[in-house]
Amino acid sequence: MEAKLIQTIKGTNDRLAEKGMLPFEEKSTKEAPALKITPEERYQRMMGFGGAFTEAAAYTLSQISKEKRMEIIESYFHPVEGLAYSLGRTHIHSCDFSLENYTYVEDDDEELRTFSIERDHQYVIPFIKDAVKTRKEELTILSSPWSPPAWMKTNNEMNNGGKLLPEYQNAWALYYSKYIKAMEEAGIPIWGVTVQNEPDATQIWDSCRYTAEEERDFVRDYLGPTLEKEGLGDKKIVIWDHNRDIAYERARTVLSDPEAAKYIWGTGIHWYVSEEFENLTKIHNDFPDKHIMFTEGCIEGGVQLGAWHTGERYGRNIIGDLNNWLEGWIDWNLVLDEQGGPNHVGNYCDAPIIVDTKNGQVHYNSSYYYIGHFSKYIKPNAVRIKHEIEHPALQVVAFQNEDNSVVVVVMNETDEAAQTNLVLDDKVCHVEFPSHSISTLVI
Repeated sequence: MEAKLIQTIKGTNDRLAEKGMLPFEEKSTKEAPALKITPEERYQRMMGFGGAFTEAAAYTLSQISKEKRMEIIESYFHPVEGLAYSLGRTHIHSCDFSLENYTYVEDDDEELRTFSIERDHQYVIPFIKDAVKTRKEELTILSSPWSPPAWMKTNNEMNNGGKLLPEYQNAWALYYSKYIKAMEEAGIPIWGVTVQNEPDATQIWDSCRYTAEEERDFVRDYLGPTLEKEGLGDKKIVIWDHNRDIAYERARTVLSDPEAAKYIWGTGIHWYVSEEFENLTKIHNDFPDKHIMFTEGCIEGGVQLGAWHTGERYGRNIIGDLNNWLEGWIDWNLVLDEQGGPNHVGNYCDAPIIVDTKNGQVHYNSSYYYIGHFSKYIKPNAVRIKHEIEHPALQVVAFQNEDNSVVVVVMNETDEAAQTNLVLDDKVCHVEFPSHSISTLVI
């Protein structure tokens, strides 16, 4: 038995670098804290990893050569050479990472007769189609609204929060189904929808607020029944789609109503505000038949080329969530320009891949490689398995793929090198982890 070692290490050129095979022995000749893997103890099944097909990302790719554009798409979606992404997220009409506010209908069209996703055919849909072509398999796509059209809202604008007017709940529920059908007519299957992106935030961009009770009632009385009536009862509905800090309270309010819960697949999580990973386990423990998915996270405040802490934030959050029952992980913008946009309100952010549209250069951030340590090796349908670690500095998660291979991801974000004796099936493998590194072992 051997372990293939892959490492990304700060201060070196090692980026998803294959470091060779490490042997397992009857007992280790080197003293080190133990890392014990127990494949017989199994937890959640993994859907996969992915990122968001925002208009900003798709537009940015249109600003560079076709060759560079395809290089980026392959670097994410190629099943062997890339990060092997299998999930995606789209926004239902505009979000902040759009070129402007826009909707799919004309003003005051309550019957949605003018509904059209024509705008998405320019940048977003070709991006998704090229990703699918690269992957050679359909993606699992989750779609989220940031705001209803202005005329459906209490504040009569898409930005700055506001709420959905009660008289438009039916029309707004129908809007989701029209979007799903239009995308599927365009050749893009939609797996599911979230009710509302960040329903507990008033943002200067496209936003809309729901209390937990309002979200529950909208799903129970409008969105769930409408999707069923429109022949879309198989589409998944994800609630919350916001931060971990109050995720448990929100999920409990919504999922405790059996009439609402019957329509709901699970809870969506963002990483802003806090790293209270234990709240995911609270949701799982109370509602074990429901699921948990990471639906958005990014580095805020603009581009940080070459930064290492950004990758470590990704690694720490992915490990923390996976060890607390997370089943799917979707990054925010797949790619952004040199400013961290475009963004129609200047809410610039970082992305794992940044394109300098002025000179056509492509920059791969540390976050790209950190994500790859999970997404390239933990395959869809892998099951998380038990690990026990004696080393206080190391963060660990372990999975078993359908082919029975065991994948162990180990992160060391301290300034000191660390080592362990990895124990599996009563055999031992000695492994060293440099400071500020992430390692994947495939056994």
